Amino acid sequence: MTDAIFDVVVVGSANLDLVANLEHLPLPGQTLIASGYAEYPGGKGVNQAVACARMGARTAFIGCVGGDDAGVLLRSVLEQEGIDTTHLRTVGVPTGRAFINVDSHGENAIVVVAGANAEVGSEDNFFIPNSRVVLAQLEVPLETIAMAFSQARNNGAVTVLNPAPARVIPQSLLQLVDIVVPNETESAELGGTKALFDLGVNTVVTTLGADGASIESASLITHIAPHTVTPVDTVGAGDAFIGATCAELSRGSSIEDAARMGAVAGALATTVKGAVPSLPTRQAVLAALRAAQ
Repeated sequence: MTDAIFDVVVVGSANLDLVANLEHLPLPGQTLIASGYAEYPGGKGVNQAVACARMGARTAFIGCVGGDDAGVLLRSVLEQEGIDTTHLRTVGVPTGRAFINVDSHGENAIVVVAGANAEVGSEDNFFIPNSRVVLAQLEVPLETIAMAFSQARNNGAVTVLNPAPARVIPQSLLQLVDIVVPNETESAELGGTKALFDLGVNTVVTTLGADGASIESASLITHIAPHTVTPVDTVGAGDAFIGATCAELSRGSSIEDAARMGAVAGALATTVKGAVPSLPTRQAVLAALRAAQ
């Protein structure tokens, strides 16, 4: 679209991440003593919006926060990244939280409390500004995503859905999605790529962690090679991949070229602790690509 106000509009969640570092993830009924603790801005929506912005995309965020300190912090973080927050509402519900355990190998287990995120799209006359790409996840109401994607389609934007956390998605919503980006676990819970195609999805990009990513559509099946790093924390890696991929799509890149940038961004994100702090800039991704050649 030549008249797009933004490159990417992200409709998503805003959380305060409460991160505990552990030797190993707790077993049922087990109490562990953490070796470290930190609080970070997070939520898949915020993470992916920041990832898009750091990759050079003009980005707007649509979401909700509470009128608490966490909400003030998250709004400030987005604005410091140059992200438009005109459509970030403050509501009378506490800001969402994510309780994250990270083990000594960088693996994580996460519990999310929706809070204000459950209010996204509840206002009268909900609308999204014109953009080249509209990106959403499943930490906000499904009916809100459907409204956003319907408007996006009418505006000529590409719609991208990150089906996380995995849950049942109505076919009516999937038919509004151009590209679905699950990880392997989410793909399995949704019935696999073929099931997504049968429900109306055009393209599926599956992130494979240290194995890179795969792209499947009616006319394309390809593997995106991984970018090798030594991980310290996998939190935010998927968000870095998706944000970078969407930013590149908004530049007019093919899905293959966009996902290659996404794979490098995702890998770089595992080398820094925390979600938002780990999200790389486009300059860092391009430098890593050059170094790997």
